[in-house]
Amino acid sequence: MLTMNNKRNIEIFSAGCGCCEETIQLVKSIACPSCIITVLDMKNLHVAERAKSLGVRSVPAVVIDGELANCCTGRGPVEATLRKAGLGVSL
Repeated sequence: MLTMNNKRNIEIFSAGCGCCEETIQLVKSIACPSCIITVLDMKNLHVAERAKSLGVRSVPAVVIDGELANCCTGRGPVEATLRKAGLGVSL
């Protein structure tokens, strides 16, 4: 959905790592003239809070017009999975 000014707002949440840089380049290569791309630094507390409110659980993450892209959902550590892998269990 395009905004009132006929621009699509793309936010990339990044930690500055190599994987994040690859995603930034990918998004830029796909973007069209109506896309406004903003790269956000997760080291900034306000950016991290916004990311959390959007459901970002790991980076890189892409938000398009205020919605977390499907490819970026459901990732990140999950307690049950970590416990199943042995975390918290004495050897």
